[in-house]
Amino acid sequence: MQLSPEDASLFFKLMPALQTSANRQLKIIKGLKDVEGYKSISNGERVELRNALYENPEIIDEFVRENPFSFSQDELEIISGWKNFIADSFFVVKLTKKHAIFMLNDDVYAVLALTQPLQVVLGEVPLPAYVKTVLLPFKGKIIYDGLLEGHNVFFGPGISTSVNNRYRIAKQKGEIIESLDPDWKPTPVILKKIKDWTPLLDELNERASKLRSNSSEPLIYGPAFSLAKAGLDFARVAVEFPEDLEKLDKALDKVIRASNKVEKTMFSLDW
Repeated sequence: MQLSPEDASLFFKLMPALQTSANRQLKIIKGLKDVEGYKSISNGERVELRNALYENPEIIDEFVRENPFSFSQDELEIISGWKNFIADSFFVVKLTKKHAIFMLNDDVYAVLALTQPLQVVLGEVPLPAYVKTVLLPFKGKIIYDGLLEGHNVFFGPGISTSVNNRYRIAKQKGEIIESLDPDWKPTPVILKKIKDWTPLLDELNERASKLRSNSSEPLIYGPAFSLAKAGLDFARVAVEFPEDLEKLDKALDKVIRASNKVEKTMFSLDW
């Protein structure tokens, strides 16, 4: 879930040099003259300087062209790639063994930490968390730049479910972005054979069609049977059209209406 010690060391060689050079032009942090000085400034000052740099990305091209620290060509290519940065607020959705899963709108990113796993950096913050940071390409992978600004926001079950569902869909479809390199393409997903639930649903629907109540039976029978049938209809649509949101919405609406009838009946019984 994080860079190797060698790659982390390389990052902390390159980034302070770029930031220090940017400060000479932008004059954000007074008294900051060299890399050693950068190591002593606060995280707040680093965020301020970082933000100013990405508001002026042409500084990256100037740095690479002038090469004031005599970096190798490979090192300069890494820095040049940082022009493909993504600076925004992200959901941190999940922490897996290999990556931290970040999400921005519908885009899902597999991100590596630097020297500490994200669960250490985030502490006890429940997921999904909402953070402001910068994603950067690094040797074919995606890293965050080590500076996280937390948003003091807690999400209810609706947003949490939506975010996690988007992650699962992206995973199933092979849409998780693992590199910010312009020529990167995802590895095609080999779909596992999905069990055919249609015969069982056909059987259940046939049995459910026999569920009928009459006036001599408890009042709750009718709406309960309707809810069972609506649920089976929804399951059938989900199996046949798992990505057709219009059909799913219509089937779900029937479930909701049937559930409301159950609720009203139970209220009248209680009354």
